[in-house]
Amino acid sequence: MDPMTTEFILGHVNYWLFVILMMTGLYIVIAKGNLVKKIVGLNIFQVSVFMLYISVGKISGGTAPIFPLDMQIDPAVIYSNPLPHVLILTAIVVGIATTSLGLALIVRIREEFDTIEEDRIEEIEHDMALAEIAYHDAQSGRQA
Repeated sequence: MDPMTTEFILGHVNYWLFVILMMTGLYIVIAKGNLVKKIVGLNIFQVSVFMLYISVGKISGGTAPIFPLDMQIDPAVIYSNPLPHVLILTAIVVGIATTSLGLALIVRIREEFDTIEEDRIEEIEHDMALAEIAYHDAQSGRQA
């Protein structure tokens, strides 16, 4: 393999991992019917986005954006942008909250339907809808 190609691939390994994690998370969300697995897939997808933002915020040779106490700022110093890191901290907190909400909903769904498999829940809902239609038809037949 060409040394330039190898250097490009290894120099951007965090972006390759971002793509792999994002596609893995997306595949799990789409392909799996288990609701807990869908939550795990969403978390993997979310971590990949975190990696992307942190990678974009990294500046080679950059230092922490902390000004000196005497406020004598050297113009030759390169500072990293703190905004992506702050956004990721906020996103982590939001991610934990949405994950816990999703898991709480899964617990409630399990109590109601006695399963967390998506296709089985759809079957149960279909059967319940048919039973409700039959009940209403029987009620309207008695009234006529």
